[in-house]
Amino acid sequence: MKTPLLIFYMALGLAGIAYVIGGYRALRRAHAMRRPTAEELGIGALVTFFDTLGIGSFAPTTAIFKLRRLVADELIPGTLNVGLVSAALVETVIFVTTIIVEPALLVAMVLSAAVGAWAGAGIVAHLPRRAIQIAMGIALLIAGSVFAAVNLGALPGGGTAMALAGWKFGIAVAINFVLGALMSVGIGLYAPCMITLALLGMHPLAAFPIMMGACALLQPVASLKFFQTGMFAWGPSLGLAIGGIFGVLIAAYIVKSLPLIALRWLVIAVIAYAAFAMLRSAMRAPVSAGAARPEAAHPHAASPGEARPGAARPGAARPGAARPGAEPS
Repeated sequence: MKTPLLIFYMALGLAGIAYVIGGYRALRRAHAMRRPTAEELGIGALVTFFDTLGIGSFAPTTAIFKLRRLVADELIPGTLNVGLVSAALVETVIFVTTIIVEPALLVAMVLSAAVGAWAGAGIVAHLPRRAIQIAMGIALLIAGSVFAAVNLGALPGGGTAMALAGWKFGIAVAINFVLGALMSVGIGLYAPCMITLALLGMHPLAAFPIMMGACALLQPVASLKFFQTGMFAWGPSLGLAIGGIFGVLIAAYIVKSLPLIALRWLVIAVIAYAAFAMLRSAMRAPVSAGAARPEAAHPHAASPGEARPGAARPGAARPGAARPGAEPS
């Protein structure tokens, strides 16, 4: 095995171990956690099915969470990064071993994305709710625009190269650092990474091991920050993690291909509506409301439907408040 690939697999293994340890520690600190619902497991399978076929998973998952109101807006970035790690790891094993790309480029782009994700997650974990809503709304609009451009043939189809050298190598690595940081706010890496490599003359297939390898390394790294702050939802994250494995395997070994143009138009419609809903929520929220979030005030926030530490359950009496129908003392 070539040295760059050995470094890649070692980094991937270390990131996976750190992810498991970080998740275990977050679980022990959590005051409330629930198991994933059947719907959340189904979402995990669906979005990673599309992801394996090259559509991506961040934008569709964000749209579904927003439309179904399954996850609080400010917890969506962390839930995406924490929940979709297992799918990214399985995809990487499949595509890195079947599509041969220049090992040095693969390792450099994957590591730069991971460093960017670590920096980005630290910032996103402390952003106010309104800022996250605006960022995700813009991210959804960008993703929808890119999908539309792909369907209309307005983006480059790529060249034949399976490696880059010189200034092209440096540009690719630098851009992947930025894309890794942006993933922490919910902007998927797949489409912009594929476009970047196509503009630099690489074969479209060469993007797959790079995209998936980058996500498999940067998402566990970003997740460590979200584990520390508790800015993710346990139930939906587990749904993505468990259901995602099945979605990848079905897409990779059973279905293999679908009419992606029609699927992209469907995804575009859902994303556009979700982007509007996300930005509308941000505009309706008071500017000062973003300064303090209940979820951020405690490092172990629970997902919607789970009891947050210090928060009363619906119907529970607050100290000093009389229950409806109770006689005054």
